Amino acid sequence: NSHRLDLSQMTMLKDNHIWSCGGDITKAVKLARSAAGFSTKIEVECQSVEEALVAATAGADIVMLDNYTPAELKEDARKVKAQHPKVIVEASGGITHETMCDYVCDSVDIISRGDLTQGYSCL
Repeated sequence: NSHRLDLSQMTMLKDNHIWSCGGDITKAVKLARSAAGFSTKIEVECQSVEEALVAATAGADIVMLDNYTPAELKEDARKVKAQHPKVIVEASGGITHETMCDYVCDSVDIISRGDLTQGYSCL
């Protein structure tokens, strides 16, 4: 299913949101939590395992490992789950119908395909 039906159902912190907090993931998560409240899930887009671990420690509900190769994703997802077993790990970025199976592993909870929302080729 999709992440959400509308923008009010989850808070997603992308790189530009983190940059607006001086690059401080913890600050961004804390600000988002104070604005969104306890019942809204917070997801943080992460480019490295270090960012994912900071986001999880700060209280993110979901860490999105973005633009990884399948091998790197599996390794970093295992590291995140080892330290934060309750955090949801999402694989995202460049994943297609053809490559989706390459990203499957026990430490990945969600696999997102952007092509579902970024348009379709002409018939």
